[in-house]
Amino acid sequence: MSTATFGSICFDTGCFWKDGSNISKVNRPKEGKMFVKCAVNTNTQKPKKEVRIGVLGASGYTGSEIVRLLANHPHFGITLMTADKKAGQSIGSVFPHLVTQDLPDMVSVKDANFSDVDAVFCCLPHGTTQEIIKALPKGLKIVDLSADFRLQDISEYEEWYGQAHRAPDLQKEAVYGLTELLREEVKSARLVANPGCYPTSVQLPLVPLIKANLIEFRNIIIDAKSGVSGAGRGAKEANLYTEISEGIYSYGITRHRHVPEIEQGLSQAANSKITISFTPHLMPMNRGMQSTIYVEMAPGVTIDDLYHQLKISYEDEEFVVLLERGVVPRTHNVRGSNYCLMNVFPDRIPGRAIIVSVIDNLVKGASGQALQNLNGMMGYPENTGLLYLPLFP
Repeated sequence: MSTATFGSICFDTGCFWKDGSNISKVNRPKEGKMFVKCAVNTNTQKPKKEVRIGVLGASGYTGSEIVRLLANHPHFGITLMTADKKAGQSIGSVFPHLVTQDLPDMVSVKDANFSDVDAVFCCLPHGTTQEIIKALPKGLKIVDLSADFRLQDISEYEEWYGQAHRAPDLQKEAVYGLTELLREEVKSARLVANPGCYPTSVQLPLVPLIKANLIEFRNIIIDAKSGVSGAGRGAKEANLYTEISEGIYSYGITRHRHVPEIEQGLSQAANSKITISFTPHLMPMNRGMQSTIYVEMAPGVTIDDLYHQLKISYEDEEFVVLLERGVVPRTHNVRGSNYCLMNVFPDRIPGRAIIVSVIDNLVKGASGQALQNLNGMMGYPENTGLLYLPLFP
């Protein structure tokens, strides 16, 4: 049985008393005050949620973002969290900003019990996920945030990730989860390969333009920049403060592992092989991602045509926003949210255009899109638990 406590709030009018069943007002002109006496439910028993969630790899950045986003989800409740190196610890001890969450302690994957789990977010490192997912109960819905099931060609996976694919049969089942572009496929999937952060920021603006034959399939140049959290939480010398601060670092030049993923999506949109020039940069900021994309317009096509196509492609989408003409997207304006902001600008070189796309690499570029996908897979509105406004300043 729930209990109640009472308190009052004073305003400069009359006096309101609330006892849980009615509210009455008593004017007290001499006092010139209004008191509100409120019944506050102090029942600490939490209602059970319909969908029981397991988070594999909860001690990493994407895992902690899943926990943060699920804190206000009305239907998903976490019943299992794994973290091999942090096994036995609470989520609040690993991420103090989550100390208020009443969740089970983390366990190692080998000790995980999936009997009380309906769906899984797999936030494990690349190269470790295939065998783990292959061993999971077949009835689970799974969203994998690693790269292990994104590439449909397993030989391409081996080329770019340096090891053989360990679950080729499961790869045939995996659905690539760029939600806005593959919504129906995601809804009916059991296993969704959540897109990478760079591929999300690049494909969202480019795929509609390619499908409409508004840009040439050649000479696509992508200059992308990411916050340091995109490199994960592991201790690496290259990610030390003194290595990152007060500078910009280009990395993975011509060989970044997101290249084949981007080319796969663009080539499917074009029904023709597309090769891109892609250079990522590490920026001295915690989170955020910007892709500046240089394209050649098809003969007779104008900037207005590109803008109009993006507008009609995304005008009914919750999380993809085409800004007003001339407004430059900024990473500050998506921080902590599941939004992608974009715009298109004329280049000084005739016939070319510049597209700018920004996301939060940990939300729309990872955990937010993963939740968006699982919402669809479980039959809930995509925006459930994701209506966080960007955090600024």
